[in-house]
Amino acid sequence: MTTKPKARKFRISREPLAKPVAAPQPPAPEETPETEERQTMAGAVSSRAEVDSENDIDAIRKEGLTGRQLRLARRLAQKHDIPATSDFDAVRQLRKRGIDPFQRSASLDLVVSDPEETKLTKLPQTVPERRQETLPSTEVSDGESPAERRAREIGRIQAEISKRRRKKTGLLALRLLFFVFLPTAICGWFFYFEATPQYATTSDFIIQTSDQSSGAGGLGGLLPSQMNTNQEAVAIQRYLQSREAMLRLNEELGFKAHFQQDWIDPILRLDEDATNEEAYKLYKRKVLIGYDPTEGVMGLEVIAVNPEASKAFSDALIRYAEERVDSQTLRKREDQLSESRKSLAEAERLRREAQEALVALQQEAAIVDPEGVIGALRQQITQRQIELQEKQLQLQALLDNARPNQSRVDGVEGDIRRLQAAIAELETRMNEATQGEDSLAAISAKISLAQADVATRDLLLQSALQNLESAQIEASRQTRYLSRGVEPVVPDQATYPKAFENTVVSFLIFAGIYLMISLTASILREQVTS
Repeated sequence: MTTKPKARKFRISREPLAKPVAAPQPPAPEETPETEERQTMAGAVSSRAEVDSENDIDAIRKEGLTGRQLRLARRLAQKHDIPATSDFDAVRQLRKRGIDPFQRSASLDLVVSDPEETKLTKLPQTVPERRQETLPSTEVSDGESPAERRAREIGRIQAEISKRRRKKTGLLALRLLFFVFLPTAICGWFFYFEATPQYATTSDFIIQTSDQSSGAGGLGGLLPSQMNTNQEAVAIQRYLQSREAMLRLNEELGFKAHFQQDWIDPILRLDEDATNEEAYKLYKRKVLIGYDPTEGVMGLEVIAVNPEASKAFSDALIRYAEERVDSQTLRKREDQLSESRKSLAEAERLRREAQEALVALQQEAAIVDPEGVIGALRQQITQRQIELQEKQLQLQALLDNARPNQSRVDGVEGDIRRLQAAIAELETRMNEATQGEDSLAAISAKISLAQADVATRDLLLQSALQNLESAQIEASRQTRYLSRGVEPVVPDQATYPKAFENTVVSFLIFAGIYLMISLTASILREQVTS
């Protein structure tokens, strides 16, 4: 019985023969990598060492190493001059020499190296596309699937993220507690337990004019008055908030001494040697004035640490406002009235002079009415002429008789002579009265001019009186007076501080400051690290 000869089993390797990596030789121009791979696959026979290396490489493939780990192993093999045929072979040879390619110290060795060796070392090459089928498999031999490994890694990453988030949240809460909540708590404690109670007295008043009920109705008469009232209200508001009002209030009622009392909290209390500027800063915070231009109402709120002092301060400020309102238009009204009064006095003086000139002319001629004298003379002449004509007619009638009575004729002729003489005398007087500088006509003309002058002065005097009356009416219309709508009343309960509202405002302020600082720091950190 013959037995078949035993032959050793050999494995045909599909991998190319090992080539040194440190000094790779380029292939000949006529031989391509495909040709070399076909030649190798056609007749290459591996030894036992090669079979063992292949088995080790297969085991390494099943470990599911990542591409980054394989590249790291390739660079480490090049650093130690290990001629590896692939990334898995580099891992195998490194482990065979006792070097863990994935240890952190081994990775750091790649960074710290000799500059001359770095110049000679080449970067690892990428895997050609024709070798994609020879890449390591993701299958593992320890019984854990890639999905389970990925889930385990994702869980670990999530746990680390949660841990970092909890740490950041704790730090954020600590910062908020230190920079926001602690200062807010301190402010709230101060407002609730340490702040001095303050009392506020409120009042409303309006500036009115006396021409609001005048005949100038409609929109045209309302707008100028309303505009002037608004300007005066703004002026009063500025005056009550000025240093002048504060100094006057301090002189009369001791504004500074009121806020320098020992029992007042240190934030509100004025120092014993406080200057007027410091007192004025406190005055602007404690005297609040508002103005509503639509209704013309001014609101005044005076804050003090004592209710009676608050009301006294409010009354004094309203009194100051009334005095200032009264004095605002006083000068304008006085100017208008003074001009009208001067015009009236001048008209009266001129009229008196004209009357005196007229009286002087009348006394000079000793005739009160020259026109009347001349008229009387003319009337007498006319009458004498009529009588003369009658006597002449009577004489002619007597002479027409055949035997006229001589005595009667002589009487009539005597009457005619007397009438003619009277007429001649009257005409002479008439001529004297109407001719010459001293005649009655000249005197009458002078008197007429004087009378016309007196009439003109009368008209001027009447116009001056009307102007004075109009000025008085206008001055009365421009009169401003302060009308109180709400009288100041002594408060019976502290108005300030408003503890809850102030605490909330403090929280918002500190939170806003922290937010701005955090955003600024984040932006600067990002700019520096980018």
